[in-house]
Amino acid sequence: MAKVAVALSGGVDSSVTALLLMQKGYDVIGITGKMNDLPAADVVCQNAKAVADKLQIPFYVLDLSQKFKEKVIDYFDNGYLNSETPNPCAMCNKCIKWGEIFNYAINDLGCDYFATGHYANIQKIGEYYTLFPAKDPRKDQLYFLFSLTQEQFSKTLFPLYDYEKSQIREIAEKYDLPSKSAKDSQDICFIPKPKLLKDYLYEKFGKKRGDFIDVSTCKKLGEHDGCFQYTIGQRKGIGIAAENPLYVVRTDMDTNTVYIGEKDKAYGSELYLKNIHKTYPFEENSFDVMTKIRYNMPFVKAHVEITDNTAKMTFPEPVYSITPGQAAVWYNIDDGHLLGGGWII
Repeated sequence: MAKVAVALSGGVDSSVTALLLMQKGYDVIGITGKMNDLPAADVVCQNAKAVADKLQIPFYVLDLSQKFKEKVIDYFDNGYLNSETPNPCAMCNKCIKWGEIFNYAINDLGCDYFATGHYANIQKIGEYYTLFPAKDPRKDQLYFLFSLTQEQFSKTLFPLYDYEKSQIREIAEKYDLPSKSAKDSQDICFIPKPKLLKDYLYEKFGKKRGDFIDVSTCKKLGEHDGCFQYTIGQRKGIGIAAENPLYVVRTDMDTNTVYIGEKDKAYGSELYLKNIHKTYPFEENSFDVMTKIRYNMPFVKAHVEITDNTAKMTFPEPVYSITPGQAAVWYNIDDGHLLGGGWII
């Protein structure tokens, strides 16, 4: 009987993942990472333990607070200090879930597989493992998995790929899982409610008076309390009256300046990437893709030119809000499988 560790969050997706694997005959255990010392982290561990107790499976808690701070929170803070908009979920997947928790499951507990509640479909095509979209297009989570390796894919299971979210909730209700009424998590886990992102950033960096500059005329239009609280394409929170809505076009942390303009100024036709990763080996370094340059956007076409560990992407139609610090993820133009991606610079 194969042994599989499920990353339990206490939510409905990971709970049903564990249940489905048990029903398929796997020897299932649960692991939860305690990511920080906030009360919310204790609640996550308590909720996950309640699920494990209901399913009568062994349960482990890993104190990952120091690793999470180093790999995710510090990365997040430094991103804003460098005029970037970081992507903590993608970094957490790479360094924590498929880093610390995956390694503990496979190497320390001797598990054959590691499983999560992500909606994605792993298939072995020839020599290589390939990630395809899940059945429910609204739950596409390939974007957050672009940096995983073949070794990790070979030992990963995604049981939810053939389900829609409504079906997962029905299963949780049917088997009376403690997570049956849990809401989907949408927030940054280390910023506790009701604190907002801007509150967190003010606490970290303090308020720093700077200028709003019109990107077209270079005229000063107003002042702000720190350019780190603004991201490319942002409209709300600028607070400057104008004939047409104004958007953030660029930020400069060195001068604490936010450049703003009308919406057309927030579009671009090319971008550059660093830290390129291919999810499986392929020889082409010049190719067309469907891409997302942030998670919650429709797919768009692009052409990719890779040079060493960097890449240039060009778009036939200008795209909105090219944001340094976010991931640009590549999908096969024919069947949507995951090719890889990199980080926008």
